[in-house]
Amino acid sequence: MRHRCKVTALATPCDEELQRAYLKDPEAGPCPAFHVGEEFLFENEGDRDDFWYFGQKLDPRFPCAEAWDCISRFIYTALQGGTPMRNWCADERVMIDCYNDGTRPVIFKIERIDVPLRPRGRGLARQPRLPIAPRWRIGMVRSDVAIC
Repeated sequence: MRHRCKVTALATPCDEELQRAYLKDPEAGPCPAFHVGEEFLFENEGDRDDFWYFGQKLDPRFPCAEAWDCISRFIYTALQGGTPMRNWCADERVMIDCYNDGTRPVIFKIERIDVPLRPRGRGLARQPRLPIAPRWRIGMVRSDVAIC
């Protein structure tokens, strides 16, 4: 079984009261890097390794290093076939996590997608049987073979 990981931006709440009270830009608003419903599909197959490149080669590109730092361990876990947060969510393949900006967090759904392996024809090709040496030959040294 192979595994992929889909990350979906579920919400981009904004606490305008805290922004007015504490931020240098009191009108900063919600996080501009993510949009609700935006999806990022991470794969780790063959030559493609989206995790290794921090999602920078995805289309769309994963836009924020700080958000990556918050959720990357769960993406890695899902890509390896693990459970992002066992006994936390109703579906063990799904986790809800966030980028932890105090006034404008981004809520993510991190989902492991199980992909069955494709069968290769009708199973393994039949291998020819190798001849088995008679018991009396085991351990004997042939005089016509040079030993280096």
